[in-house]
Amino acid sequence: MMKNIGLWIDHKKAVIVIQNEQGEDIQKIESGVGRHIPYRGASRPKSPYSAQYQQADDQLDNKFSEQLKKFYDKVIAQIRAAEAVFIFGPGEAKGELEKRIAHEKIKVPIVGVETIDKMTDRQIATKVRKYFQ
Repeated sequence: MMKNIGLWIDHKKAVIVIQNEQGEDIQKIESGVGRHIPYRGASRPKSPYSAQYQQADDQLDNKFSEQLKKFYDKVIAQIRAAEAVFIFGPGEAKGELEKRIAHEKIKVPIVGVETIDKMTDRQIATKVRKYFQ
C-alpha cells in the first residue's frame, strides 16, 4: 500500500498528512513543550560565573530536550511506515527530527525538507498534495 506522508513540524506540534488509496488522513501531535525561555534572572550576580544559574539553565534544557525527544519519537512512530516523507516547517524542529531519525538508525524515506512559515491545516494538506502530485 503506497503511503506518502507530509509532515509540518515545529517545537509545539506536528501535523501529519497521510495519503493513501483511500484518500487523506490528517493527524496532529502536540509536543507539550512550553516556550523555551532560558532562565535568566534580572538580578543575576555580577560574578562571571554563577553555579546556581547554570544549573537552572541545564535543568530547563534537559526537561525541554526530554519532552522534544518524546515528541519526535511519537512523530517517527507515525511516519516510519511511509513510502515517502516530505518534511517542512519554520524552525529547527525539522533538522532535529532528521538527526533523531539518523541517530536511531530508523529507515524513514525522507524525500524533501523545506523551510516554510506557519500554515493552516488546510494549507498544509494542499502543500502535501501538490508536492506528491
